[in-house]
Amino acid sequence: MMHYLFSILVVLFIGGLFYYVFFLDGVVISYDRYDQADTEAAAETNEVALPKHVVPPTPVRAIYMTSWVGGTKDWRAELVQFVERTELNAIVIDIKDYSGMVSFITGDEVIKRIGSEEERISDMQAFIHELHSKNIYVIARITAFQDPHYSKLFPDDAIKDSRGGLWKDKNGLTYVDPLARDFWDYLVRVARAAEAVGFDELNFDYIRYPSDGPIQYAVYPYTKNGIAKADVIEEFFQYINHELDSVPVPLSADLFGFTTYYENDLNIGQILERADPYFDYLSPMVYPSHYPDGFNGYANPAKHPYDIIRLSMTRGMERLMNASSTPEKLRPWIQDFDLGATYDEYMVREEKRAVYDVGLDSWMAWDPANRYTRSAYDPAN
Repeated sequence: MMHYLFSILVVLFIGGLFYYVFFLDGVVISYDRYDQADTEAAAETNEVALPKHVVPPTPVRAIYMTSWVGGTKDWRAELVQFVERTELNAIVIDIKDYSGMVSFITGDEVIKRIGSEEERISDMQAFIHELHSKNIYVIARITAFQDPHYSKLFPDDAIKDSRGGLWKDKNGLTYVDPLARDFWDYLVRVARAAEAVGFDELNFDYIRYPSDGPIQYAVYPYTKNGIAKADVIEEFFQYINHELDSVPVPLSADLFGFTTYYENDLNIGQILERADPYFDYLSPMVYPSHYPDGFNGYANPAKHPYDIIRLSMTRGMERLMNASSTPEKLRPWIQDFDLGATYDEYMVREEKRAVYDVGLDSWMAWDPANRYTRSAYDPAN
């Protein structure tokens, strides 16, 4: 009998040690990263009451909120009040930002094991419920391939630097190779978790190859010579669309502003027409400050917000119409931050006027500091 009990204890000890080494003391490093048991456990964890969603308003007029502001109740309350008192009707909230960290506890065991949860917004579900009670549409922003956390954890999937280590952009941030298919599944898990907690739309950003930094030193573990970046990015678009087909909320994609103007992939893999079939909304970031000096004859495009945005959006609408698509699905990001010029009330209103004059009525305003030029937004009716 004692021998029998001793055998059981030995088995339990070894099993516990195995669990600690491979699951608690860091993430499982081999991929096969998720076995069937993991998938079933995550599914059971996410068996919660179906969330209620707000239908996309017409038009959508949104501001961006960082996850840190979302977790600072006084600041976020002030922004919510700003939305209520103006023409605004939507808020874009970071779910997974430039750091790669997920801003709330998802309940997904695989995400938990990867260690990317950082509870910046501790009451995410209650906050979304509050926004819904005020008829505010809530969009989850998910930064894709710019992901320092994941690339450090799984360096085999990360873009390398030919001089050594991981490749970094001009801000010191690292990227996952967009052809790392295991990472695609991880992004789907993050998206599903965002919908399950109540978000009304899933918005993907940085769905591209890197651009800002010493690209000449970038070494891709999967995107080898002969593989077209545009093909990889479109395959990812198709995968996201397929895997999230059962999710009852719209999908949207943030694109370089240049995608409306140039027909090549800009060496980042994004082509407007190749994103179009897979998303409900397309959001080119037509920040005038991001156009190079001399663009279309303007010495400093940032000083000409109306002209730059009207030109960019006109070209984008024409291209979607030529592709037999719906140009109204274009919902641009406009800037409410100073770069290249001072963006005061007049400048922001000029951006909005350009959007309206091309026949569109939706836009989203970006201010990384979350301050916003209050007088640039019309009061609520």
